[in-house]
Amino acid sequence: MLLKGKTAVITGCNKGIGKKILELFSQYGATIFACVRNINDNQFKNYLNNIEKKFNNKIIPIEFDLSDEKKIKDAATGILKSNIPIDILVNNAATIHTAIFQMTSLKKLKEIFEINFFSQTVFTQYILKSMIKNKKGSIVYISSSSAIDGNEGRSAYSSTKAAIISQAKVLSRELGAHNIRVNSISPGLTNTDMMKNNHQKQIIDDVISRTSLRRVAEPHEIANVVLMLSSDLSSYVTGQNIRVDGGM
Repeated sequence: MLLKGKTAVITGCNKGIGKKILELFSQYGATIFACVRNINDNQFKNYLNNIEKKFNNKIIPIEFDLSDEKKIKDAATGILKSNIPIDILVNNAATIHTAIFQMTSLKKLKEIFEINFFSQTVFTQYILKSMIKNKKGSIVYISSSSAIDGNEGRSAYSSTKAAIISQAKVLSRELGAHNIRVNSISPGLTNTDMMKNNHQKQIIDDVISRTSLRRVAEPHEIANVVLMLSSDLSSYVTGQNIRVDGGM
């Protein structure tokens, strides 16, 4: 199996794209540190138990709150203290904000950057200790097509996602000597709660009409590309941002 013997850290595992990444990585044999905001959610606990039984892999839940730097450091420290070498980091967790530029306060801008960029930076710096020590690894950032297209009302969100693409490219150069690859993915509209709760139907329909495949993505289609970039199938791919957008 593609990920047999590998250990992955995935953030935002309880829904949407992150949940599908968790399922797919489990299917392909990975041991997983599943980072979620609330590890005491019984529904999520049962879900993890079912996935473990189905695929016979190990999933370790980690409490992780992108809005709390102390909890981020505690989560990362807990992972490192396990002394399990980390092969893969998927930075998936994020939040979204919609408002025109003039109505985006500096406070809100800082809040979105704190969650989508600064907190992930801190977390990655910690996890990298394991990868550098073991001279191998793959990091995948989930960005957004909005980072490239600059969608209206997404000044804060798009800026954070653009920063992620830039950071991934810089890290790919800095970490190549350690045999660590770093890439990002920019999904288009994807059938998740985040899409449904933050886009009016007419906007979704308009985007679909201008998309080559005439539909939105399903979460597993984004997860498939994460799997490719995390596995040895992409052993010579680094510093890239891959749009997975159906031809937007």
